[in-house]
Amino acid sequence: MAAQKASVAVLFSPVSMRYAANFDEYQLFQSHIPTTMMIVPIEGPVAVFGASQRHHPNIDIYQPSRMATPFDGGLDFTESCRAIVEDIEQTLKQNNLSDAGFHIALERTSPILSRLLIEKGYSLIDGEALVESARMIKHPTEIQCLRHTIDVAQHGMDKMREYLRPGLTELQVWSILHQVNIAHGGDWIDGRMLASGPRTNPWLQEATHRKIAPGDTVAFDSDMVGPNGYLADISRTWVCGGGNGSQSQREAYRHSYDEIHHNMSLLKPGVGFAELTERAFKRAEKFRDRRYVCAFHGVGLCDEFPKIYYPEDARYNNCPGELQENMVLSVESYSGAEGEPDGVKLEEMVLITATGFERLSTYPFETELLA
Repeated sequence: MAAQKASVAVLFSPVSMRYAANFDEYQLFQSHIPTTMMIVPIEGPVAVFGASQRHHPNIDIYQPSRMATPFDGGLDFTESCRAIVEDIEQTLKQNNLSDAGFHIALERTSPILSRLLIEKGYSLIDGEALVESARMIKHPTEIQCLRHTIDVAQHGMDKMREYLRPGLTELQVWSILHQVNIAHGGDWIDGRMLASGPRTNPWLQEATHRKIAPGDTVAFDSDMVGPNGYLADISRTWVCGGGNGSQSQREAYRHSYDEIHHNMSLLKPGVGFAELTERAFKRAEKFRDRRYVCAFHGVGLCDEFPKIYYPEDARYNNCPGELQENMVLSVESYSGAEGEPDGVKLEEMVLITATGFERLSTYPFETELLA
């Protein structure tokens, strides 16, 4: 906040509020009905508007919700937004933060609130970008949280594998990871990213009631927001019943395996995001069109900045920067050729160290498919 000259951050995202003060009430509800607001001054007490007022060690002030949503306050919540403006002004006044040249960092909210603040003469900056900048470098405690979530996810993956057998549906197998996550105090999973057989190609098809057959490819991406709110983002691909698989399965698996290991070898502090794009694994022509949406991305409380694209999509790389120690990345690969039945999804989580990287995810790969 000091670097970006923000006097105060006004937060609505449940992920941002979790990061700022470990506030974790009704996060999925908050994600689509933002009843709760948090005001974080650069110096001074942290206030939450709309909480249950149960004890949160990092929250100093509890106030009622301002009802600035249609669900809470009807279809015209102009007056609710005026009340929020007053709350912000009171925070600035009480903490002597009204210096000229400083900004209000505002997360995504109603344009009514933005308009009212601008009419009052305040300068606004993007609060979401501010929080993402802070989250990029992980504190040692965050790294501990990530390791714990990964342990839970990999335990869930073991249970999925034990449960997997012909005749079960994709959703039945996928539900095991949910159960393990919730039983260990986790939060949610961002999508239903498990597919089998012909539904593995192309990728990004969520789980259905399709019954898995012997020899089917079964591919998944955990996307698991686990204990303490931290993400385990790991992908693996299996063959139902095991074995060496088909030539198509083996070729796709080897391609993805080689890709993530090549791309991991590039990782160390000081390497630029654009350089990662330029030096990324050169994908075989048959797998190029159905590539994944990115080669690398940040990981923390969820998918995070930066998102680093393939050379073919380099036009989307509009985030200058370089790798730094204690960043956490997912290294991605999907291989599925048009006209072939199988696709393979693999993904590893890594920690950038002082001299290179450390694999955080340690789930084994399929040696039979690599033979």
